[in-house]
Amino acid sequence: MRIACLGECMIELSGSPLERRFGGDTLNTALYLARLLSSDPEPVAYISALGDDPLSRDMLARWREEGLDTERVAVRPGELPGLYLVELDPDGERRFFYWRDNSAARRHFATVEDFTPWLDRRRTDALYLSGISLALFPGQRREAFLDALEGFRAEGGQLWYDNNFRPALWQAAEARAAQERMLAMTDIALLTLDDECQLHGLRDAARVARNALDSGCGEVVVKRGAEPCLLAGPDHWLEVPAQSVPRVVDTCAAGDAFAAAYLASRIQGLDERHAAENGHRLAATVIGHFGAIIPRGSMPGIDPGG
Repeated sequence: MRIACLGECMIELSGSPLERRFGGDTLNTALYLARLLSSDPEPVAYISALGDDPLSRDMLARWREEGLDTERVAVRPGELPGLYLVELDPDGERRFFYWRDNSAARRHFATVEDFTPWLDRRRTDALYLSGISLALFPGQRREAFLDALEGFRAEGGQLWYDNNFRPALWQAAEARAAQERMLAMTDIALLTLDDECQLHGLRDAARVARNALDSGCGEVVVKRGAEPCLLAGPDHWLEVPAQSVPRVVDTCAAGDAFAAAYLASRIQGLDERHAAENGHRLAATVIGHFGAIIPRGSMPGIDPGG
């Protein structure tokens, strides 16, 4: 499949003393997908924007080294990438501090008028995006983009969506309205229960899954951290236990990694249960390392199971 992921990647500062890395929800998923699907003839594409500064050039070079197709990453002269600081508690749980209001990606998504290059069916079979991706667009641009996504799906494209909700980016009411439209055209939804609680006050995974299915979504995964994830669809409804982790170092990108391994498994023809097992395996590996992106040598592959 020709896969594209859309969103923003930023400079990440974390650790003590501070170390510079990079990360962003859809970029993390894109990079892990590229690693897991490295034997496939079509590279995973990333759709975003960066500046022309040294840090942006370094990120772009590293993405290309990972095998990502960066043709649809816009370079905006004189602008800069966003920045975030991660503060970790003793259990590896995160607290984020952002400097991203004037980032190159935020400015690009606010002004882009033609979505055709992003959604060209000749080079994109499936598009992965998140609630954070949608939050990058101001209101009218977001509605226009959602209209374009409806056209993409009507032409046979698949949409994969992760609900990642960040209150610092937009109001909950805006996020709920955008997600309602998104779920109505989503083929695979990966929904974090904590985010659904913030958005809708829902703490019941079964209700979250049922609401998504009733909205029109074809396949739903409700992620619950260390608890079993819930898988739901027209012909299945089951839970898959998470993997135990000896020591949680940093929970950054756990959900993004799960999404990558789940989607890679489904692309390769595995059923939902085995896809979730692979998702848990990669997530458990990632949270045993500092930073959103773990060393390539630490990556587990896709286990076909059975």
